[in-house]
Amino acid sequence: MKNNKIWLFALLILAWACSGEKNTETQVPEVVVKPYPAFNADSAYAFVQKQVDFGPRVPGTPGHAATKAWIIAEMESYGMSVQTQDFQVKTYDGLNWNLSNIIASYNPKATKRILLAAHWDTRRIADKDTERINEPIDGANDGASGVGVLLEIARTISSQGLKPEVGIDFIFFDGEDDGEPEMSSGRNNSQVWWCHGSQYWSKNKHIPNYSAYYGILVDLVGAKNARFYREGYSRQFAGGIVSKVWGHASQLGHSGFFIQKDAPEIIDDHYFVNSQAGIPMIDIIEFSPDFGFGHYHHTHQDNMDLIDSRTLKAVGETVLFTVYQE
Repeated sequence: MKNNKIWLFALLILAWACSGEKNTETQVPEVVVKPYPAFNADSAYAFVQKQVDFGPRVPGTPGHAATKAWIIAEMESYGMSVQTQDFQVKTYDGLNWNLSNIIASYNPKATKRILLAAHWDTRRIADKDTERINEPIDGANDGASGVGVLLEIARTISSQGLKPEVGIDFIFFDGEDDGEPEMSSGRNNSQVWWCHGSQYWSKNKHIPNYSAYYGILVDLVGAKNARFYREGYSRQFAGGIVSKVWGHASQLGHSGFFIQKDAPEIIDDHYFVNSQAGIPMIDIIEFSPDFGFGHYHHTHQDNMDLIDSRTLKAVGETVLFTVYQE
């Protein structure tokens, strides 16, 4: 009789445990994915190629002027309202440059807004190279890749019947890539000589009191075998957005590109949008916590041979998906 009671008690415990497991399973919330259009990586690649064909986009050069006119025309053709923000800066070596931020808006009346950004200028020197150091680089990845991804997102939104439920502002920052040379001696520390466009915009927004729910900056997002780690300032200012975007990348099958590992802080356009404009913005950028920027960075190897449509797709689809889930 005693043994029978023990077995009965054991059976009751087992039944209760199984019941608890069943209830736990039924309580797992279902992940609801809002419909989103496909990202065309071949089209994004063509946008990168087009910029490289203009030549280096160094401020004050024909390539810079041609690229500006082309970006404006492309965004207007997608039905976006476009404006430029023209301003002048002094470079680290005393030059006076005329720069232009290009701002295009989708659904400008929407109160909830997402900010997507890239820089469209290129570096005038190849200071990490061993030859032709004083010649400008193509900037296929450092500049053109981010612009290509944003243009394809804008084209996709305009060409699809399926539209995002939020407003989107695309900002193409100018003058990002003209900081002091890598091995410069007697550095001028009176200010940050990089990211002129985002520094200016953060203090002089295109709309007074403009704000956004959050922002995503894309920079160096087209190289073969690229890996994107969770950059330091992104985690500091917008940790929740980092988790959201890296989670979406994993959900889409891009975890081989978006690595769940932390990287150090990088001064990029997002730093000023965060610290001066007060908008939480993350940076999707190829920068390894182990060896820093890729071998091509600020060299003449930053050309079209470096660009891979698979990398462009991983980044472009992740950003597009994220916007459509809002």
